[in-house]
Amino acid sequence: GPFRCETDARLDVSGREESSHGETVNPVLAHGGFKTVEKGRNWGWLLSGFISLNILLLGIAIVSGTVFNKIQITSSHLLIFLILLVILTTLWMVYYKIHTSRVYQAVLYKDSHAGPVWLRGGLVLFGGCSVIMDIFKMIYYVGRIHCESLFVLVFLDHFNMFSSIFQTYVLWVHAKDCVQIEQIITRCGLMLTLSTNLVVWMMAVTEESLHQTSIALTISVVFLSGRAGASECECSHNMCDVFEKVYYYLYPFNIEYSLFASAMAYVMWKNVGRQMDDHHSHNLRFSLWDVLIGPIAGLIILVAGLVTFVMYEVDVAKEEPKKKEEALIIHYIMNIVAILLMSITTLIGCIIFRMDKRDQVSGKNPTRSLDVGLLVGSSLGQFLICYFTIVAVLASGVQGHINGLNLANSILTVIQLCLQNAFLIKGLHREPFKETETATVFANVMAVRERDPERRSSSIVPAHTLPIPLTLLQGRLSWKRRILKEICAFLLLCNVILWIMPAFGARPQFDNTVGSNIYEFQTWAAVVNIGMPFGIFYRMHSVASLFEVCLTS
Repeated sequence: GPFRCETDARLDVSGREESSHGETVNPVLAHGGFKTVEKGRNWGWLLSGFISLNILLLGIAIVSGTVFNKIQITSSHLLIFLILLVILTTLWMVYYKIHTSRVYQAVLYKDSHAGPVWLRGGLVLFGGCSVIMDIFKMIYYVGRIHCESLFVLVFLDHFNMFSSIFQTYVLWVHAKDCVQIEQIITRCGLMLTLSTNLVVWMMAVTEESLHQTSIALTISVVFLSGRAGASECECSHNMCDVFEKVYYYLYPFNIEYSLFASAMAYVMWKNVGRQMDDHHSHNLRFSLWDVLIGPIAGLIILVAGLVTFVMYEVDVAKEEPKKKEEALIIHYIMNIVAILLMSITTLIGCIIFRMDKRDQVSGKNPTRSLDVGLLVGSSLGQFLICYFTIVAVLASGVQGHINGLNLANSILTVIQLCLQNAFLIKGLHREPFKETETATVFANVMAVRERDPERRSSSIVPAHTLPIPLTLLQGRLSWKRRILKEICAFLLLCNVILWIMPAFGARPQFDNTVGSNIYEFQTWAAVVNIGMPFGIFYRMHSVASLFEVCLTS
């Protein structure tokens, strides 16, 4: 009849059509609906992009107005804006969880590269620390409930904690989803989630930056607290100061949690409508016997860095110029040694990758693209501080040991960042080593023995034809694989200590006055407070990337 199809196609349970020749046909393409899907996808991208852009720009304006304006724009305005964002984000996540993800054929495909277990584990770790920070904040604000803004308590009590817990659960369960229905709504919801986390990140970074610099004493006594001064409101219990110090030390975890959640929401946004079944997984094996020298050397650097960091924090707090100078010298020497060793090992890793014959990862991969973008983008923060420092030290004439060490540290940091970025980008785009190659060789040897009667019946067999146990063959690593794993383990631990020191309060840029003398304090503080959060995130993101490269090497 006139309505009969030329190919006998039948619809399988996955929502795709299979022709009589056994070929899988996309029903959208088969029935001429490709333009409709493309049009809907483009509208989803545009609308969700506009939503994210407007939220971020409005958030930047309100955060900046709250910091630099003491009268018209208060912290309550920012908190009202954040409460609205958190409510809308939570409502969308509830809708996605109970409706969208449960609809038949809503998620036909999974992206195996999205949301690896170590990334989700980091999200849970940082999310748990953020919840603890919120609890300490609430205890602190309870002591000042008679004079604090109610918006602070409402935001912390009823919205922030619940939203963080629920968001962590949703991202853990659905990080790999490639949603096929309600694509416009899903894209807008994911961009709303991403923007909300970035606004929270901006708020936390601003508060932490003001807390770490002397600007906090002149602009705001405690940012987002809603009080004009500490003397105007006394705490009703004796533990206010303790809880205030503790939750400030937990801010780095809250900052990293917001960025982790934003990155995972972005990958889900890229995977909306994706019709590529990428749910295969590589058999990645990790054993403590594979690496030895790298972890030991990395632990030595980590322990030495922690010791020097504690000494730095204690000595810098003193008002003795000599102690402060010694603390800066020790800090710079520690950083130079660590960065120099990292540069040498990274260069060796790049050379090995040059000799490596593994295939490059083919096809579009939102996770890999995001990893590379975050590595390159976040490293710009440290590049910014380093180049400003180099110019300042050279302009001052490189006088004294401290300035000489500062200059050497900045130059080596630039070199190390370039080498590490090249190493990670090459490593993330290599296919994992396949353990099946060894099994294939062993199977071929046994097949030859079975087909050759003389060799099978001979009592004397050459050593190279003996059937080596498969487990031993699979357990042995080539020298290139072992060196790569050692390098990744060493760099991972070194990046951990380089994250800990600035994240928990080491600010040699302010303790050394060369930058503020050349650029004036306001300009120098802006450079440091803009570049430092990105540099801190770069080290933590490098840890996750190095762990993945170590597993695939």
